[in-house]
Amino acid sequence: MDTGIALPQYGTHARADLIAAFARDAEEAGFDSLWVGDRALTPVDPGDLYPGHTPENPYPHQYKTFLDPLTVLTVAAAATGRARLGTSTLNGPWYPPVLLARSLTSLDQVSGGRLDAGLGIGWLRDEYTAVGADFRRRGALLDELLDVLHGIWTEERFGHEGPHWTIPVSYVGLRPVQPGGPPVYLGGFSPAALRRVGRRAAGWVGTVLPPAVAGHLWDEARRAAEEAGRDPGALRREIRYNPAPGATADSVAAVLAGVRDTGAEGCFVDLQQCVDEPGEALEFGVKVLSLLRG
Repeated sequence: MDTGIALPQYGTHARADLIAAFARDAEEAGFDSLWVGDRALTPVDPGDLYPGHTPENPYPHQYKTFLDPLTVLTVAAAATGRARLGTSTLNGPWYPPVLLARSLTSLDQVSGGRLDAGLGIGWLRDEYTAVGADFRRRGALLDELLDVLHGIWTEERFGHEGPHWTIPVSYVGLRPVQPGGPPVYLGGFSPAALRRVGRRAAGWVGTVLPPAVAGHLWDEARRAAEEAGRDPGALRREIRYNPAPGATADSVAAVLAGVRDTGAEGCFVDLQQCVDEPGEALEFGVKVLSLLRG
């Protein structure tokens, strides 16, 4: 199983001056992938709660400070040469597809073809309000976004007319390094979301869940892939783990080993809610990696 680590991006880890060194040192330590997430804002009175949170504590307090994900990955790309660079996840419906395609293609070029584009639909309707997107149609927006990305990445001339976006037929001169574009992974935790993974994506960017739940969802994706005439064995899983404060390297390594036992192809640890500083996160992550690889 490939093992990754989240880049310093939010909370007390949002230190732009440390991104390059962190990425370089993580790659040298043996991490296979480097990851970012996506938050637009943290409302004072949010309309939705982060999963597992309460009205008194509606989301992780670290989310109040968040560096732009693609900027962080671009810095990491320039500082590294081997590790894959992933988003888990970009909230796809927030972005005009043409501009997102340009950004992702540019990043794929800058990184020499190391980008994995994980897309999701988010959970906080206030963010949709802030960016002018329709929360109620987020699934349809994501589907249309996927259509546009595929067209831009595979056609020399491309145009689109859909329910949400109209793109005049245009020349597409900016090409990704990876044939057909960066692999697109999709997030989500409902059966419908996993069926979309099976029909449309390279795989699933999930989080650590109880084995029975994760297994059921993954079965949904595999069935959907087979029904769509795709090879279910080609789907990949990239699983995020967010340890809580007080976690130990041994306990985190045990969780990642459990993910590996499920057959997942990749897992990464996000320590930005576990320790206070990027240096601590890297030291902690290296201990976990050593334990995991024996």
